[in-house]
Amino acid sequence: QVQLVESGGGLVQPGGSLRLSCVASGSIFSILTMRWYRQAPGAQREWVAGITSGGSTNYADSVKGRFAISRDNAKNTVYLQMNSLKPEDTAVYYCETRNYGVDYWGQGTQVTVSS
Repeated sequence: QVQLVESGGGLVQPGGSLRLSCVASGSIFSILTMRWYRQAPGAQREWVAGITSGGSTNYADSVKGRFAISRDNAKNTVYLQMNSLKPEDTAVYYCETRNYGVDYWGQGTQVTVSS
């Protein structure tokens, strides 16, 4: 079983930056592919970015060039650096992973981009 805890959300002005963190429990973090999703009010949850155990990354087109996902296996932590934030980035952000066919989700952290 994997427990995930996100942090780092908040209120930021358009054009600003935030860094989200997600800490995972357990000793298997280094072999897990980690993902970030987001869900805006009234919208479906959407995938944002992913990073494999080997460090390969990929991004949704809507955030490519503005967001960067990274991981620190020594700290069991995955990060999402968000730059040039736009109002449409406002959402609850979740980290997620899958192990033996079971999906694990954090509780989410709210990001609000507004002037």
